[in-house]
Amino acid sequence: MPPLYRSRPGAHEIKPASAERATEVGPDIWVSPGLSNAYLIRTPAGRVIVNTGMGFEAGVHRANFDAVDSGPVRWIVLTQGHYDHVGGVDTFREPATQVVAHANFGIWRDDNERLEAFRSRNAAFAWLHAIMAALEHAKRRSAGDLPAQSRPEPTATFADTLHFVCGGRSFDLLSTPGGETTDSIVVWLPADRICLCGNVFGALFGHIPNLVTMRGDRYRDALQVADSIERVRQLEPECLLTGHFEPIRGRELIQRELVRLRDAVLFLHDETVKGMNAGRDVHTLMRTIELPPELDVGQGYGKVAWNVRAIWENYAGWFHHRSTSELYPVPPAAAFADLVELAGAEALVTRARRHLEAGETVEALQLSEIVLSVDNAHVDARVVALGAHEALLARSVNFWETAWLRRQIERLRA
Repeated sequence: MPPLYRSRPGAHEIKPASAERATEVGPDIWVSPGLSNAYLIRTPAGRVIVNTGMGFEAGVHRANFDAVDSGPVRWIVLTQGHYDHVGGVDTFREPATQVVAHANFGIWRDDNERLEAFRSRNAAFAWLHAIMAALEHAKRRSAGDLPAQSRPEPTATFADTLHFVCGGRSFDLLSTPGGETTDSIVVWLPADRICLCGNVFGALFGHIPNLVTMRGDRYRDALQVADSIERVRQLEPECLLTGHFEPIRGRELIQRELVRLRDAVLFLHDETVKGMNAGRDVHTLMRTIELPPELDVGQGYGKVAWNVRAIWENYAGWFHHRSTSELYPVPPAAAFADLVELAGAEALVTRARRHLEAGETVEALQLSEIVLSVDNAHVDARVVALGAHEALLARSVNFWETAWLRRQIERLRA
């Protein structure tokens, strides 16, 4: 049977909260999709909300859920501290509502606030179009001003497990610190064998996790990722309700997918460590470590080569023992003007063009960027750089990489 990721949507298909109504995805469990999924679980004693979406979409989610059940909101459960999970808390919170999150929630909330400008700027190339579309739709659905982004303070936190009952329905919250954040948790409904897992497996189920994002984030530990995958697998769920897209159903299918994902992460970890101990440099390992066919997982959000580097640097840090110049605050680009003066811009562009024609795309890009760092208006260098970006885009299947390449192509064409 082919891996599940091949038949599921990619990140470019994440849509605004445009559904006119919530959809039932389990017994008294409803989803309102958006930039991330919000879930409603009905009980005789009131409602449990799992994740609340972005702040400006929360009004859409609340309206969709109120149309199903307008009872009191007893619990809000946050599966991680990223904005698209916590932004709508204030829209759902009522005076008696319990808001529960992992004990590490404060670390991620504080990171979000501390680095808000940095991360927003560095994520815009990938998400700006989707966010603007979501804002426009939310405005059409709203009778007034859109809700602000919540910065919630939980009323309850826990370290490893938390059990509660609402209206006779049992909820088990389990820590999964190998998810996208170390405050990641899953919600287990034992009576239904359903796991609401948020983004513990990343934004795209069945794809290799992003151990560190292009946006800029804390490194994720590969062994912790594997442990968290295994913790969910041992529950033997019959349904996974994820942070994005449709449910994943079938115990055997879920077991097979989680084993493959867990083993792929462990393979990358072990091969990287083996290479480090053998004295191989990080770029060699990024080029040569590949997953075997039986561990075929998607690379639509994270990439194998990126994770090799993340594993290396999570263990070894910023110094790669390649050059004394690594120790000092002078970037390699400081010598580019000298290179252009000595070799000549035309000679460098000619060699870059030769690399591009030979299919050596990154080498062509490196040389053309040396020239452009000195003369950003150099037409021939821009043409080679544009060709290199277009060649890389033609073979990219990764959301982040594709978004970056498209932005760079727009800039070069301008």
